[in-house]
This record gives sequence, structure tokens and C-alpha cells, in this order.
Amino acid sequence: MKRSVVCGGFLVLLAFSVLLFWPPTVFAQAKMVGADVCKGCHEDAYKSYMSSVHGKQYVPGSPFNRDGCEACHGPGSVHVDKGGGKGTIRSFKKTAGGYSGLDEASMRTAACQGCHGDSKKIGFWNMGKHKVEGLSCDSCHASHTTAKNNLKAQDPQICYTCHQQVRSQTNKNSHHPISEGFMKCGSCHTPHGGFGPRSIKADSNNELCYKCHADKRGPFMWEHPPVEQNCLNCHSPHGSNNYAMLTAKTSENCQACHNWSRHPGTPYTNFEMFPNSPPGGAKGAASSNRGFGRNCLYCHSKIHGSNGPGSTGQFFLR
Repeated sequence: MKRSVVCGGFLVLLAFSVLLFWPPTVFAQAKMVGADVCKGCHEDAYKSYMSSVHGKQYVPGSPFNRDGCEACHGPGSVHVDKGGGKGTIRSFKKTAGGYSGLDEASMRTAACQGCHGDSKKIGFWNMGKHKVEGLSCDSCHASHTTAKNNLKAQDPQICYTCHQQVRSQTNKNSHHPISEGFMKCGSCHTPHGGFGPRSIKADSNNELCYKCHADKRGPFMWEHPPVEQNCLNCHSPHGSNNYAMLTAKTSENCQACHNWSRHPGTPYTNFEMFPNSPPGGAKGAASSNRGFGRNCLYCHSKIHGSNGPGSTGQFFLR
């Protein structure tokens, strides 16, 4: 027991000594050299920097008004003395250096937050999905560009770089007008994190939808429970091949819940709906029209809620 205590104490003392006398990092030893020195080797990068908002003197707090290139890349004296090379200056490439103990994404983000850390737009970055997935500011933004918001591509194309499944959904028959230019991904989502699910700009899916679809909010005398719970119970927000962005054809969507009373819970398949093929297979008889058009909604048109009197409102009838 005594030997274990002594060995443990020795290891603690050794670790403390290593931390106390460990030589400072290359980044900590470096000193400022000025943007003109950077320009001597990185002329193209310097020109693109000067054309961007970061290189404008009239922008308060811009890197130009602070330490120039070194406001983002850190002091460059060691980089200059060694004739360049990896690990001698803060880099925004895959092999980054400069912040000892931090992963590359955190290092690059920390450099940006040195100026933008007090922006209300990124107040919830650390709790956002993009941060958790290992993205950094430069995953979407480029510091040496004249593009709007310094984006590498504009919304929605920048989002489609990763969210390719969403791109395919927005190209389906029924979709929000994103490809038409009337909406963007940023109309509903905040890329820098928030309290809402999937980084939406509201506390819940319904509250987000009601910002545009206010007529569905209610209150109604007769509420439809799935509507109150979540719009996504019935709708696919990015697009579908069904009417009104429904997750399935109307009859199938309704019968997911309404399969026990009133109308029979018979599946409305091609067999029941196409001409000369009614249930039982009798030839020449009229077919069912329940699967055509909006089917259930022909009668139950007030499906999001109704203030109608009596059974008219109770069953969401028109």
C-alpha cells in the first residue's frame, strides 16, 4: 500500500515537472513581422485578402486594422526564419498548426471567433450540430473572398455540398420554392446552431411552419390531433412526389390512423381503383374513385382544424 502511494506521488510530481518546464510551442515563440513581409512570398493570397472585407480599412475591427495577415494566421517570425513550412504558423489547410492541444476544426474556428465571438449569430455555435460533426467556420466560409457573407457558395448550393439527399427532395414534384429562388435553406434553418430541432429557427416544427402558414395555427373548435403534435406527421418539409408535400398519398396517409371506423380500412390499391377491376373482379362495373386526386380531402377539406357546427366541424367537412 505504501509503495503504491509513493509511486503515485512520484508520477504526479513528474507530470507537474514536465508541464512546468516543457518548452513553449513554436507559435508562442513567434513575433509579428507585418503584412508586407507576407506579401513578399504570398502575393496572390495577399491580393485576394486585400480585396475581401477583411482587408478593408474602413471596416471597424477588420484584420487590416489589427495585425493584418497575422490577425488570423498568428505571428509569423518563426515561419519566416524557417523559410516557410508546416507547423510554423497557424494554417487553415488540412494540416494545421498553432494551437497545441486542439483539433484542427476547433483551431480554425477559434481563430475566427477571436473577432466574431461576440456576434449574436454564432451565440449557440458550440451546441450546434455542425460543431458536433467536426465542421469549422472555413468549411463554409472563405476569408479571402468578395462573396456575400464570405461564403464559398451561396445558399442553397453551399448546403447541398453535404446535404445531397435534401437537394433531391427539393427537386420532387411538390416542394418549397427553393429552386425557384423564393426561399433558401436559411429561411428555416440557422447554420450556426440553436435551440430548435435540426437547427430550425423556432422552438418546434409547428412554430416554424406557422410563420408562413398562419391559417393552420388555429385555435379551432375541432382540433386535429396530428396537426397539434407535429406538422411532420403528415408532411415532408423538403419535398415529396405527393400532393401538398405529404409523406404518402392522401388516402394512405389518412388510413395510417383512420382504419377502424366509418369508412372501411380497405387499402385503396390499383385493384380497387382502376376501371373494370372493382373488388371481386367483376367486369364492366364502375371503379372506385377514392384514390384519385385528393380523395379523402374532397369531403374532409378542413383537415387542419375546423370551427364548423356539429358533425360538420367534428369530421372536418367542407
